[in-house]
Amino acid sequence: MDSTQFKRHRRLRRSANLRSMVRETHLRAEDFIYPLFIVEGENRKNEVSSMPGVFQISLDLLKRELDEIVSLGIKSVILFGVPEEKDDCGSGAYHNHGIVQEATREVKKHHPDLLVVADTCLCEYTDHGHCGLVENGQVLNDASLALLVKTAISQAEAGADIIAPSNMMDGFVSAIRKGLDEAGFEDIPIMSYAVKYSSAFYGPFRDAANSTPQFGDRKTYQMDPANRMEALREAQSDIEEGADFLIVKPALSYLDIIRDVKNSFNVPMVAYNVSGEYSLIKAAALNGWVDEKAVAMEMLTSIKRAGADLIITYFAKDAAKWIKESN
Repeated sequence: MDSTQFKRHRRLRRSANLRSMVRETHLRAEDFIYPLFIVEGENRKNEVSSMPGVFQISLDLLKRELDEIVSLGIKSVILFGVPEEKDDCGSGAYHNHGIVQEATREVKKHHPDLLVVADTCLCEYTDHGHCGLVENGQVLNDASLALLVKTAISQAEAGADIIAPSNMMDGFVSAIRKGLDEAGFEDIPIMSYAVKYSSAFYGPFRDAANSTPQFGDRKTYQMDPANRMEALREAQSDIEEGADFLIVKPALSYLDIIRDVKNSFNVPMVAYNVSGEYSLIKAAALNGWVDEKAVAMEMLTSIKRAGADLIITYFAKDAAKWIKESN
């Protein structure tokens, strides 16, 4: 056949080195933000039953975990607190000696260059499990903002490098930006959970963070999974209010949204590869149904290819090891 009649694309696939030479998307350890669940007490390292390989860790064991993270080349962690006591206003979220605040100080004591992203929400600290104040069964928007501001300021005072509000209250970025600036933290960036869907993929996280709502659901403040254009409106609002990063959550079922947001806004794009996405692969791998490394790395590559500059993922340590082994 006359070879001028078609293109020989396979020429660039003939060997591993050729494929590597022309590869368009690359994963690096520094692309990952590793989530940590911090619990009160001592000598506690509890594996999350629905998330194999993920643990709730007490402060006295945190250094060992941090040493491993840093040794793998991971540059940032995001902290979630799992307090012993909860109340109706989530006061543990903004207490100066709250679990995330103390964990932040512990990170900075041992590894001052490791970036701390503080998840800024109330759901892990409220006895009703919602992300804001509740009155007559309704989650209050404006009244919740003041508590989120207090939380962000207390986290910044503890040494957090980045504030990541995840509550999806309207105006949360504007309120937190104003509060941080007035408290003297104008240089602390906000990594906004700008596009957060009301997703069934969050189930295992709620086991890890003990944050399941005690009534109803979060559909009145998190986004409908069927909506695409609404994501751009949410992201636009957060940019106008002062967000420095934008998060899309979940990642794998929302790759189109990641690309839309990346194409529309010139700020660092973050994707949250959530617990359900992690657990599906882990469960299948434990049953011998899939090759865990191959599937996980393909998934992470797809998220990066879709437009994510950074990926919050429970696979961070595993992926960093696999990347190191391949180099």
